[in-house]
Amino acid sequence: MPDKTPLSSAPSPGPDLDLRLVRYFTVVAEHLNFARAAAALHVAQPSLSRQIQRLEDALGVRLLERTPQGSTLTAAGAAFLPQAQALLHNARHAVTTARDAAPPRTITVGYVEDLVITLAVRDLRRRFPTAHVRTRHLDWDEARALPDGRVDALVLRTPLPIPADGLQVTVLYDEPRALLVPTDHRLAGKESLTSADFADEPLVACAGMAAVWTGFWRLDPRSDGSPAPLGPLLVDTFEDKLEVVADGRAVALVPVGDRRCFLRDDLVTVPVEDIEPCQVVVATRHADPHPLLGPFRACAKENLVRGA
Repeated sequence: MPDKTPLSSAPSPGPDLDLRLVRYFTVVAEHLNFARAAAALHVAQPSLSRQIQRLEDALGVRLLERTPQGSTLTAAGAAFLPQAQALLHNARHAVTTARDAAPPRTITVGYVEDLVITLAVRDLRRRFPTAHVRTRHLDWDEARALPDGRVDALVLRTPLPIPADGLQVTVLYDEPRALLVPTDHRLAGKESLTSADFADEPLVACAGMAAVWTGFWRLDPRSDGSPAPLGPLLVDTFEDKLEVVADGRAVALVPVGDRRCFLRDDLVTVPVEDIEPCQVVVATRHADPHPLLGPFRACAKENLVRGA
């Protein structure tokens, strides 16, 4: 019989549910396999397992039984699944209803992590003084706000942390990558590097990202097809990445203009010459008829340039 024993003491009535975790559960329930669900969601499998555990902890029940052959729904999971699907449907409907009721010249522009969009937003407001232009800062794992309809446009770096299917992507500029090292590292004083200079150094990356994203930032595989050296761990946040590098346990590739790297005086970046750059882009939903998207793209291309 499936284990229906609560994982902890009974939760307080009406726990707050993270809709992202609910969505993750519905995808796992559809595939009944964490590896296939992680691939469909473009997240790492260990991160997906942690997110499901968080949902189970919030609910106070076990939703899935994990076996080497796959996963099965517990009685609690089978009961929760249709409610979870209805919850996600109602959430999407609520977003659509709110958007339809908003004034026609309302736009929400998202931006990820350290990127700054002030000049483009200011220019858009100048061109359309009666428009309601809102901004929303997002962490690296919140890019689904665009396909989910919570933002109309999203300024972020490539590789995209979400599938590009159904998106229109406008490149603003190329941004070289740099090696982040402690100030006492053997490469810290160099003017520039090639990938051969740190071929044996382990590169740390954030957990929970798709393989293409992690591979891009860890140079994995290397140009000769060999795997990149394994770092001591995967970290959950960019700030944790900075700490691992400062502690001397690994190095990291970062965008050369990432402002967060300059907040610490124990770290330094050195440009890497022989690897492709990342790109800063504006992403929107494909064929979205929103009247302010075209003008925002124009404002972004004019104002969001490298070094601005």
